[in-house]
Amino acid sequence: MGVAHTPLRDQIREHVRTRITRGEFAPGSKLVERELAAELGVSRVPVREALRMLETEGLVQVVPRRGVIVKELTHTDIEELFDVREALESMTAKRAAERAKTADLRRLRRHLDRAQRAAGAGKLDAFGDANLAFHDEIAVIAENNLLRTILEPLRSRLDWLFRQPDDPDRLYAEHDSLYQAIASGDPERAGEMARDHVQSSRVNALRILCAGEPTATVDSAPGKEARS
Repeated sequence: MGVAHTPLRDQIREHVRTRITRGEFAPGSKLVERELAAELGVSRVPVREALRMLETEGLVQVVPRRGVIVKELTHTDIEELFDVREALESMTAKRAAERAKTADLRRLRRHLDRAQRAAGAGKLDAFGDANLAFHDEIAVIAENNLLRTILEPLRSRLDWLFRQPDDPDRLYAEHDSLYQAIASGDPERAGEMARDHVQSSRVNALRILCAGEPTATVDSAPGKEARS
């Protein structure tokens, strides 16, 4: 702890958030305020504040007689998260396609290249960092502050999902297709690629996180059959 000009509670929140998204604090595990304070060498007050902030992000929850635990995402949680993500990211990709400049596309491409190198080296944490940065960059390019504000509360849960066991080649290919659509300047194509990517990620997340549960999901467009 001790980053200049950053409130202590925010430093603690970032520390605990990182450990959750990287799997060091597994879903269902208990977070003890006293133990965290001792480990970090701080008082319990900023730890308590940090945990409350993480509760608003949907990463932890207070359970009667158990205390604060890392939230376990249910099938419904994941479906709702992806419903919202599909609508927002499609709109964000459209705006990015309309507004992307050469310098914007260079930055977006660098995140993709970084993800590819990380996947090739088997560095899954770096791969997750690059993927999250890729999505963050699209929101920046879209130049819509309200969209960014709405997406921000989802960021931690998306970060956690990006770090689950996955097929890096599939994820990279989908991101590359989304990049190409944005670079083409075609908003409708970019929106479609974003929707396809979110739908693919939804199916994969349900398969990984809800093993043994029904994972069929239905596209919102009429006439589409259930996918698994």
